[in-house]
Amino acid sequence: MTSFRFRPGRLPAHCAAFVMPFVLSILMSFIVSGVSTLKSLGISAAFLSTWPWAWLLSWLVAFPTLLLVLPLVRRIVSLVVESAPR
Repeated sequence: MTSFRFRPGRLPAHCAAFVMPFVLSILMSFIVSGVSTLKSLGISAAFLSTWPWAWLLSWLVAFPTLLLVLPLVRRIVSLVVESAPR
């Protein structure tokens, strides 16, 4: 008997330029908005009701910002970090 495992398709390699900043912006804005909201409100019911909206607003700023600044960041990194030997 063979087992069947569902494996969703993967995106083509050229999508990485958008998927990486998408995932990074979700994770970073989630953490930063959580820390900021927690510092402002403390652990409370207000924190739990405020954080999701704070995260959403943060993410709406973070994702397009990452799309704009990542090419600049890559250039800066290439100036600071030595290229891998071939």
